[in-house]
Amino acid sequence: MRIDKMLANLGYGSRKEVKMLLKSKAVKVNNEIIKDAKEQVDPKRDVVTLYGDIVEYKEFIYLMMNKPPGVISATEDTREETVIDILQIEDAVFNPFPVGRLDKDTEGLLIITNDGKLSHRLLSPKKHVPKTYFAVISGKVTEEDIEAFRNGVILDDGYETKPGELKILKAGETSDIELTISEGKFHQVKRMFESVGKKVLYLKRISMGPLALDETLELGEYRELTEEEILLLQNYEAKEG
Repeated sequence: MRIDKMLANLGYGSRKEVKMLLKSKAVKVNNEIIKDAKEQVDPKRDVVTLYGDIVEYKEFIYLMMNKPPGVISATEDTREETVIDILQIEDAVFNPFPVGRLDKDTEGLLIITNDGKLSHRLLSPKKHVPKTYFAVISGKVTEEDIEAFRNGVILDDGYETKPGELKILKAGETSDIELTISEGKFHQVKRMFESVGKKVLYLKRISMGPLALDETLELGEYRELTEEEILLLQNYEAKEG
């Protein structure tokens, strides 16, 4: 990889700005000053420093975001703020994308990465990767609703959902529930409750596959996944279906 491309990809400036850094003798490869932007480096073997600080190169970035309401799960949009707009420039330069989507007004766990292979593993329709949501429902959620969701419900377009696991945390005029589903149809949780005559007032995703939302993250905050969390996702064996 060219040294100017590597540094630009890591957010150290545009190609033009990186060339200025090189001309200023700020960049060394294996302790030798490099001024030629076309110099080839092996990010995995060569030690690159900028002003004496080691430059760590990584091919992939893995982020966990507590998605806030009012932001859309897209890489770009001409009218709406996207989850990528929230990222710091040093993370955005990796051109990451959200793994799946959360509705605009839905909060919670969103994985953002540039690892297409991992994204495919988690989103493939052939996999039954469970996603768990916490929701506040208008109306009393009952044992009958648990049974209906367990058998699969018919949505407004005639689609019959796969079985969902519904847990009642609090029942009353408004009910607190957790729902685990293995598919991601448009507005699915809301439409599942509509099928039993109820309305979702608040929705938050709390887990996806083996990964649970870090509850210390405030709305709109994000962090890099730990190596352990990345391995959990990479090694996760969802049931084939």
